[in-house]
Amino acid sequence: MEKITKTDEEWKKELTPEQYRILREKGTERAWTGDLLENKEYGKYTCAGCGNDLFISDTKFDSGCGWPSFFAPIRKDAVNYHMDKSFGMIRTEVTCGQCEGHLGHVFHDGPPPTGERFCMNSGALKFTPLSDRS
Repeated sequence: MEKITKTDEEWKKELTPEQYRILREKGTERAWTGDLLENKEYGKYTCAGCGNDLFISDTKFDSGCGWPSFFAPIRKDAVNYHMDKSFGMIRTEVTCGQCEGHLGHVFHDGPPPTGERFCMNSGALKFTPLSDRS
């Protein structure tokens, strides 16, 4: 996958202040406030920064955590993983595989078949409805 690299100034021109805070400064939206949390439409979720395909709605589930949750990315290389030791915790950060924008974190308490819970920020995602499941 071809990587996208931009300066902070370029990102600030292209993203909303909230998207910039989440994607480029590793921010987190407050639980239960994200626009995509309750979305039940069929479609795909892409990176709000670069448009990289990240998740398909077939993998979305209600985890009760307050953020949109998925049990698998759309492709293995769609996301990258990094150790996150911020706030006195050890977690696995998930970033976009193309622009390295911060998306959220993954935990190992999700449903089958993966057992993973990708807990993502709505502000880091864009949703595109799809007409069919093919």
